This record gives sequence, structure tokens and C-alpha cells, in this order.
Amino acid sequence: MRARIVAPVIFGLAGAAVLIALGVWQMQRLAWKEGVLADIETRIAADPVALPETLDPEADKYLPVTVTGRFGDGALRVLVSRKRIGAGYRVISPLDTGDRVILVDRGFVKVAREIPSPPDKPVTVIGNLHWPDDRNASTPENDISENTWFARDLPEMAQVLGARPVLLVARELSYSGAPVTPLPVDTRGIPNDHLEYAITWFSLAAIWLAMTFYLIVRMRRGAKDGPT
Repeated sequence: MRARIVAPVIFGLAGAAVLIALGVWQMQRLAWKEGVLADIETRIAADPVALPETLDPEADKYLPVTVTGRFGDGALRVLVSRKRIGAGYRVISPLDTGDRVILVDRGFVKVAREIPSPPDKPVTVIGNLHWPDDRNASTPENDISENTWFARDLPEMAQVLGARPVLLVARELSYSGAPVTPLPVDTRGIPNDHLEYAITWFSLAAIWLAMTFYLIVRMRRGAKDGPT
């Protein structure tokens, strides 16, 4: 009888070991991801600096900057949805800083509200540089003719507004832009599902061991109930 249960025991322990190892690996990934997010949050909250002359989308992502300039004509509407608030638009406008024109994400406004024009005077914007990756396989194409955008595609937006493909997401404005309210950069949109994955693997390991134990019990009972 003992010889019969050796294979199920080995198979059960080996399978559980693999599943536990995957769970441990996900916990390690969780610690790594939390470190990455903490680093990003530190970068976001740093003291703002002047807009650099040259920009690197990797090195300068989330860089806090302060700029002064005049808003130009045009306000692109990027369709988004916020929890407990509903559908609305991110408002993207061109800002002439004197030596270049950049894109500014002024913030969020509900779908039913009018988008006010910014003041016709110099304004100061404090925010974070961002090169967003809003588009995925299910994102519709932007409807430029109707000014309905489904992703912040910087090259295309820059071409429409006559600006450089540089986006500053506003955190503070030197004027009240109501009903448009700033929607600053944060880490909430960065996925971190490693804890859920770890729990899944550990749960599967527990189920695997329980099934192995059940199989062995059935085999032992069958051996006892069988012919002698």
C-alpha cells in the first residue's frame, strides 16, 4: 500500500512546491513594485523646477516643473470617467512659454459643463511632465473632427494645437479655472496586482495539497475495503 501512495505524495508535494514558489515570487515582485511606486511618488512630490531646455521622456517623466506663459486657442477634450463623479473630459490646451509651445492638461470637467476659456494674460502652471500611455487594444480612434479624444496621443495633439509633444499635467494654476479642476499625476493608474496573484498561487497550493490528501485517504480506504 505504501508503495502505491508514494507517487501521489511526490506529485502532490512537487505541485504544491511549484505553486508556493510562484506565490513567493509574486510577493517579491510586490516588494519591488511598491519600491518603484514609492520612488515615483517621491519624484512627483519634489520641488518644481524650471522647464528643461531638452527633455527625455524616460528620465523626465513625472518631473515637477513650473512654467509661465499664455494659453493659446483650442481645448481638446479627452473622454475619461472618475469614480463617484462620472464621465467627463480632460482639457488639453496649448501654452506659449515664450521659447516654445507645450501642451497643458488643465484638468477635469464634467461632460455637461462648458469649458471656459483661460484668461488672456500670463499664467503660471505648476505640475508634472508626463508622457501618458492611455491607449490599449480596445481604445477607439480619436474623433478629431468632433473634438472627442479617447487617449492623450501627444504627437497627434501637438500637431492639432501647433505645439511640441510635451505634456504638463497641472497641479496648481495661478487662476481659478472652475469648473475645470486639476487632475494631477499620481500612481493610482499604475497597476499593482502582485498581491492578488500571490494569494491566487498560495490558494491553489492549499487546494492542491487538500486534493492530494483526499486522494491518499481514498486510496487507503479502498485498500482497507478491498479483498485481503
